[in-house]
Amino acid sequence: MATKHKARTDTANGPRTCFEARIERDGRKPLVARFGGIPLQRQRSAKIIDRRPTRVDYPHKELITRLLADTCEICQQAGEVQVHHIRKLKDLQPPDPHQPRWAKIMANRRRKTLVVCAACHDHIHTGNPTDPLTQ
Repeated sequence: MATKHKARTDTANGPRTCFEARIERDGRKPLVARFGGIPLQRQRSAKIIDRRPTRVDYPHKELITRLLADTCEICQQAGEVQVHHIRKLKDLQPPDPHQPRWAKIMANRRRKTLVVCAACHDHIHTGNPTDPLTQ
């Protein structure tokens, strides 16, 4: 097949060998598909033009501002914070009077994330109360 479709084409850099498939048509120009015929030699005077990077506009700015506040959303303690995350908001339903405080905060805000300090995060995972008065 390679020898059947082998063709030579003239370029600015001299003749090149390429792969050419040609379909003859009645009364019209033939359809020609050509692969190759370009020089692979290094061009010393070529200019490389990089595209400008596109600026990404992040849609989750609220979480970023909550993180940058460095304040626990349960006990209001300033310092290093962590993010507690749940899989689905449906996990917080139905509203229960015995529901922990952190779950009520997340349900009221309709958010799956809660920015908390390390102590409150430990209390959430161990099931201990997270009220600031009980710590």
